[in-house]
Amino acid sequence: MKLSIIASTIATSAAFAPTTTYSTKSALYSTPEETADIPADIAQPTPAMQEVGNGWTPDESLPCYGLPGVVAPTGYFDPLGFAQTGITLNEIKRNREAEVMHGRVAMLATVGYFAGEAIPGPFGLTGPANDQLAQLPFGVLPLFGAMIGAAELNRARIGWVEPDFGKPYKTLWKLRDNYYPGDIGFDPLGLKPSDPKEFATMQTKELQNGRLAMIGVAGMCSQEIFNHRGIVDTAIFYNKVFSGIDPYSNCPEGIDIC
Repeated sequence: MKLSIIASTIATSAAFAPTTTYSTKSALYSTPEETADIPADIAQPTPAMQEVGNGWTPDESLPCYGLPGVVAPTGYFDPLGFAQTGITLNEIKRNREAEVMHGRVAMLATVGYFAGEAIPGPFGLTGPANDQLAQLPFGVLPLFGAMIGAAELNRARIGWVEPDFGKPYKTLWKLRDNYYPGDIGFDPLGLKPSDPKEFATMQTKELQNGRLAMIGVAGMCSQEIFNHRGIVDTAIFYNKVFSGIDPYSNCPEGIDIC
């Protein structure tokens, strides 16, 4: 069980791994041989930084270009060097974009695991959340996929530079210069602070909750794959075990999970 959780956590962290880019400074991404044929205009030093938005002006002298998200007791924590010196601003923004969006999805998934297993769904879904997707009627899943696709296309339209396949080094995988990672303008409850310091504090809270949710969802998913029980059912099961009660005493003959 522990190995499954660790493996899932590592897989979740790998989602933030940046794609291969060409940087003359970072040994993490390229060697001098790999950059030898890169056009000169791609390998130029980063120009003077301008304010991106929400009071953030990238500063390459600061960890992660000064983006929020650093808290005690770990402080600035980057053991794999995703934001080491030499990583470009666009890579930093793209990694933060991935972290924010994965964190938001994980927070929704955390609520979904508990709510989906506790409340009867509209399609009569039952059992562990991992098994409920397969119970959806035909047609519902493609609809969900279309909705997710529309949301992702809208995010790409807002935050990403339109690709020009004639100049791939300049446009592919590139965020807009004035785009703040994760800020797609969706704030129906008006929670976004206008003060830059307050915004940085709220962004840090969102990041920390998202990071915890990603680890939590990896653990819940692994647990349900391992024992095929719901989250609360697993807690009840082990409460019986640790209390000296046989958790299988009320199971019908031949049923291992009840």
